[in-house]
Amino acid sequence: MTADEIAALFAEAGPLARGLPGYRTRPQQVELARAIAETLENRGTLVAEAGTGTGKTFAYLVPVVAAGGKVLVSTGTKTLQDQLFARDLPAVRKALALPVVAALLKGRANYLCRHHLERTLADGRLGSRFEAAQLRRIEEFAGRTRSGDKAELADVPENADIWHRVTSTRDNCLGSDCPSFRDCFVMQARKSAAEADVVVVNHALFLADLALKDEGITDLLPAADTVVFDEAHQLPAAATRFLGESVSSHQLLDFARDATAAGLSHARESADWPLLAQAVERAALDLRLACAPIEKAPGQRSTFDALPDAGAFERAVEQAIAAVHTLGRTLAAAGARHPDLDLVAKRGPDLIARLGRWAEAHAEPLPRMSDTDSAWDEPAAASGSHDGGGTAGVGNRDAEDRAGGRGNGADDRAGGHADDGWVRWVEAANGHVRLHTAPLSVAEAFSQYRPGGQAWILTSATLSVHGDFSHFTRQLGLRDVTTGRWESPFDYAAHGRLFVPHGVPAPQDPRFTEGFVEALLPVLAASRGSALVLCTTLRAVDKVAGLLAEAFEERGWDWPLFRQGERSRRELLERFRSSPHAVLVGSASFWEGIDVPGDALTLVAIDKLPFAPPDDPVLDARIRACRERGGNPFFEYQLPEAAIALKQGAGRLIRSERDWGVLMVGDRRLVEKPYGKLLWRGLPPFPRTRNLDDVTAFYAERVEQACQ
Repeated sequence: MTADEIAALFAEAGPLARGLPGYRTRPQQVELARAIAETLENRGTLVAEAGTGTGKTFAYLVPVVAAGGKVLVSTGTKTLQDQLFARDLPAVRKALALPVVAALLKGRANYLCRHHLERTLADGRLGSRFEAAQLRRIEEFAGRTRSGDKAELADVPENADIWHRVTSTRDNCLGSDCPSFRDCFVMQARKSAAEADVVVVNHALFLADLALKDEGITDLLPAADTVVFDEAHQLPAAATRFLGESVSSHQLLDFARDATAAGLSHARESADWPLLAQAVERAALDLRLACAPIEKAPGQRSTFDALPDAGAFERAVEQAIAAVHTLGRTLAAAGARHPDLDLVAKRGPDLIARLGRWAEAHAEPLPRMSDTDSAWDEPAAASGSHDGGGTAGVGNRDAEDRAGGRGNGADDRAGGHADDGWVRWVEAANGHVRLHTAPLSVAEAFSQYRPGGQAWILTSATLSVHGDFSHFTRQLGLRDVTTGRWESPFDYAAHGRLFVPHGVPAPQDPRFTEGFVEALLPVLAASRGSALVLCTTLRAVDKVAGLLAEAFEERGWDWPLFRQGERSRRELLERFRSSPHAVLVGSASFWEGIDVPGDALTLVAIDKLPFAPPDDPVLDARIRACRERGGNPFFEYQLPEAAIALKQGAGRLIRSERDWGVLMVGDRRLVEKPYGKLLWRGLPPFPRTRNLDDVTAFYAERVEQACQ
């Protein structure tokens, strides 16, 4: 369909207006839809920044559905993925009266595995009665679910440990040998995706598919004519996490546990399985002890070059390699007795390969995982670097499982060596250790696997820095792109204010947080709560929430006060929305994806400009690399990242035409530093003030209007 034909679908008398209650034409939405239609026609790339309220979801769904062909829609979160599949796509399909078949596809770890459920039920070894009760609920769920998607079972949290026992990984899946293969939820979901016109995935699964392509493994996702990336601003960080690897003490313990279970079940007399597994468990413990000093370091992490005791660390890694090798060879020798033994055995070379990148004694090329028998011949041959022999292929074997949600979010990264375009670091927290590697740049890897003639639409409310898209496109290696901005239709001048208070200490001053809260309190008094307080660190969340609690008690304010970490993010948001005059204090996960329309949120207060922490090892390596090539890392990387993050936080305030409120930023650099202009010009066009009286008068005026 032409751009004009697409625009007709959005007209006042068009099918959307007739089929969608409350629909009205928005010029920005129509213009965006036309641009998308032209991109589909040209099989090009469109990078589209669409302000809040533009209606970008329908702006891309209508053209891609009307154009036909196979479409992948990739989202930043599983929440939006579910919303698109359950609400938005059916609404468009009904309004346009098109026979579009849609499918929802998530990573493997989101689906219940009948085989592993049966094994866990038979095993009977669970951590607690609470886990046993959760297992019973999952067993009942298995009898009634059609999709097997664990998100459908609200009684068991998606991050509950029990799910690890009843879902599969690429390593422990029996494939066509599985007795439950015909009823496999993962296979059913992939079959539906292969047959559908529109497949809704998330960035994690899309990037896992890209990582596995690099490994030469069968695609997770079906081929498509068009790919739409919603919440595209998350792609650079997500690609950094997925295009590489991590290895943890958790994985060592899982390997030991699964080996013991398989050995005792299918080859009890072949070896002393508990004894062999104990060696791996001891190695995991020694690795944790060697990394214990890191728990006291900033951010509980250390780069490879700055390890507190490099000698103890390397000895622990060597011990872990040896223990995994011994247990793995024994498993491989007994592998013919049962597929479970063979599957666990195949995990050994992968663990050794990833551990080997942290041991200087191991520098030979890696065997491919398909070469399992020869991989066990010599332990030194089962490790190495990213310089050859298939190392990169082995490195991404956990990609699909991270796509399923089994990874550690921003902490689950992947890669190689700092001196060849990779950075390595160690994290130690909560009694466990994780060894990370990440690429300094994802541009080449992300862009090189795009099939010829495939149209790409990348959209979000935050992709540019004051209209400049180069930071985003450069990160992803996007070339020959069309860019466009469609402003929000909301009347920000009438409905909001940007307030940067006088008198707050500089951000580096030890008294900053106390000064920020002191400046915040009179604004809270004017707004009567209904506030989201966004902090740049978890430490600040605790301190701000503690100071607010003391102030609430002194002033006799009985408003609900919530802080991140007290409950799950979903529960906190539900309580915040339903509690009059509530105040919620949160950090990173609350800067985006929060939608609280109406009077429940009339104040968003941000403590500091969201520059990435200086102890972030990936950022530090990228800054050094930028300086080495003569660049300016502050203006090329740090400032654009902060600008995009600040826009995300500010975007929490006005979510509908009736919303109103104040955006308060406690960091005076926004108005006092020369670069601050670049930041506030990227925010919604609120009238700006540094005068508290202006803010209190604005709240008084809005309250008076509401009473009329």
